[in-house]
Amino acid sequence: MRLIVGLGNPGEQYEWTPHNAGFLALDAIAERAGIRATRQEAKSLAGKGEFAGERVILAKPQTLMNLSGVSVRMWLERCEDCDAAETIVLSDDVALPWGMLRIRKAGSAGGHNGLKSIIAAIGSEFIRVRLGVGPEKIWGDMADYVLTPARRAERDVMLQMAVGAADAVETILREGVDKAMGKYNRRVPPAEEEETQ
Repeated sequence: MRLIVGLGNPGEQYEWTPHNAGFLALDAIAERAGIRATRQEAKSLAGKGEFAGERVILAKPQTLMNLSGVSVRMWLERCEDCDAAETIVLSDDVALPWGMLRIRKAGSAGGHNGLKSIIAAIGSEFIRVRLGVGPEKIWGDMADYVLTPARRAERDVMLQMAVGAADAVETILREGVDKAMGKYNRRVPPAEEEETQ
């Protein structure tokens, strides 16, 4: 059984904020797998089923971002088949340009409070699929930026990126994280890559 966690903040006011890219990615996986991640369990909205040939738990912590690790730890304690190192966490990343994906097997939180909470709860050995939401220019506080609703054009990118993240997770499950890293860890954003082809 694999635990797949999408990070975000609950509530309609946060739905289209950059910080909720992880929720959107988890929704894309749920839709593709035909799993309803709506049951309240372990301080999350969750669902169980199959995706890419593996039994999975899909979870969206409802604790607010800064306490995401509480839900992840609860799931790992409840599910003896789940391994922390095999857990996949989907999160936004302001250090990556809009539309770019980056997969890592482990590492630091990179300033992300949700990842920081998870690392404090279960350690740093878990797979991350990071979705780029970095601003072109930084105006004011970064916390305000990630909690401000995205513009219409950015929302389109968020939806495309969510589908790309679902593809990446499918590759992780079917072919392994190393293959997925080789395929999805691009050096330039997708738009720039298309322009150079």
